[in-house]
Amino acid sequence: MIEPSFPYFVTYASIAVTVVVSYLGFQYPALFDALKHDPYAERQRGEYHRLLTSGFLHGSWMHLGVNMFVLYFFGRYAEAEICGYGAVGRFSFGSTAGPVVYLSLYLLTIVLANLGTLFKYGSAPGYSAIGASGAVSGATTLFAIFLPWEFIYLYGILPIPAIVAAVGFVVYSQYAAKNNQDNIDHSAHLYGALAMPLLYVALKPGLAAHFFDALINNLPF
Repeated sequence: MIEPSFPYFVTYASIAVTVVVSYLGFQYPALFDALKHDPYAERQRGEYHRLLTSGFLHGSWMHLGVNMFVLYFFGRYAEAEICGYGAVGRFSFGSTAGPVVYLSLYLLTIVLANLGTLFKYGSAPGYSAIGASGAVSGATTLFAIFLPWEFIYLYGILPIPAIVAAVGFVVYSQYAAKNNQDNIDHSAHLYGALAMPLLYVALKPGLAAHFFDALINNLPF
């Protein structure tokens, strides 16, 4: 398939905006506080913009770098499939509507990923969260829906089938969210990982049949 003149525009633009907003958040604590996910402020003061804006903030350069590194690879793949120039290509919206669909899915996944903690901590001041991890997780699991047996390389070394990595990630995120033993919003990872592929299957139901067919008939052994 032929790529458009500006392939991966939405992915690159998302990375650029996230880097700029995160940098400004590093420099201006008041801006950081105004944009972060704060369930109490959202529920009690109606500041629901935070559900979205928090996805463009990060707590450190390392946090930002890891998320943008993963988004660079899996976000481009998701965009390619949605726009019709990916490896599968049968479940796209074309080069005109595709970028709009992908951007909408990316932004909506950021919001949906935050809903778990919105309801859990909406009456408890003091909790906050930031990061694009929910949407990045969604792009990663969407990759696994299109190419379940494609190998991805953990830490750039260990080859793991995409579907195995996706299922493992979801199971771990569910476990970690229930145990809550660190300061990471694992529920955002979980909801984001589920939201984007489910939304896309709702838009393109034929993708579900493709996934199960590839899962059964394209075994790598």
